[in-house]
Amino acid sequence: MSDPLLQPRPEGLYVPAGDFFIDPMLPAARAVVTHAHGDHARSGSGHYDVAAAGLGLMQERLGAGSTIDAHAYGETFRMGPVTVSLHSAGHVLGSAQVRMEYEGRVVVVSGDYKRDPDPTCMPFEPVPCDVFVTESTFGLPVYRWPPMDAVIGELLAWWDDCARRGVPAVLFCYALGKAQRILAELAARTDRTVHLHGAMLRLVEQYREAGVRMVPTEPVSESARGRDFAGELIMAPPSAAGSPWMKRFGKASTGFASGWMQIRGSRRRRGYDRGFVVSDHADWPGLLQSVEQSGAQRIYVTHGDGETLIRHLRDLGHDAQPLRLLRERDSESGG
Repeated sequence: MSDPLLQPRPEGLYVPAGDFFIDPMLPAARAVVTHAHGDHARSGSGHYDVAAAGLGLMQERLGAGSTIDAHAYGETFRMGPVTVSLHSAGHVLGSAQVRMEYEGRVVVVSGDYKRDPDPTCMPFEPVPCDVFVTESTFGLPVYRWPPMDAVIGELLAWWDDCARRGVPAVLFCYALGKAQRILAELAARTDRTVHLHGAMLRLVEQYREAGVRMVPTEPVSESARGRDFAGELIMAPPSAAGSPWMKRFGKASTGFASGWMQIRGSRRRRGYDRGFVVSDHADWPGLLQSVEQSGAQRIYVTHGDGETLIRHLRDLGHDAQPLRLLRERDSESGG
């Protein structure tokens, strides 16, 4: 693939004309990072360019000694002869698409994105371009997200049922993005306190410092040993499932919030009592909408199994191609 703005390398996606990487998987001299999930924001690079809206999260992720330049959405900056700007991706707080212009040609690397409304971050901004690089985490027609109002209603009903039965409700979800979105959505409907696993505490505070309104939260601390948490809602990362940390909750009812819960059987296979369809990624209609709004002549599909999406886009008349990075990613956002 010989493109002055897109070249897969072992370190990640390289931009030869500007001599920088986008979300490098290995340390690089200069990196433009789309958002703070650990599979995109990795420490060790010499210099980082990020969206200002996510600066606090990036500093938390990359470490205080990292050299970071933060840019407002839409602000242009130069990387050699390449004009670069960052535009909201609607994925998590501070997530960005990377727009690059070089010799009259515009390429947009979307990173991870979603199209559904989210009170914790700016909405996705369609950016016209010649080449659009889209993710395909949920690149199958079966993935169509239900209204968030309905999902939160289901979650509250589950919490109320657990309270009636006198058991804790433990909701597993990813600590950055998903947890804060659920806490913010709950804030529009209740002022009940939610208890948090320690891995979520600092990230939730980062969102509060950015002005995001969420329900009251308290940590589940070692001092809480002996408390039964009957009828309480506890949120924890999936890594806590089956760990000794869970023993304090006895016969808790467990739930998992993820786009993967759209598929029948996923909840049972993963061993949760309840599944809630909440995703930080675009669903099938969102992917198609984003491609159309880009107006791009060529579409590159990356992240996830994109074969179905590529075939569909070709049927619609698009020049769609796979863009395979040379190293596999582990997705921290988890769908």
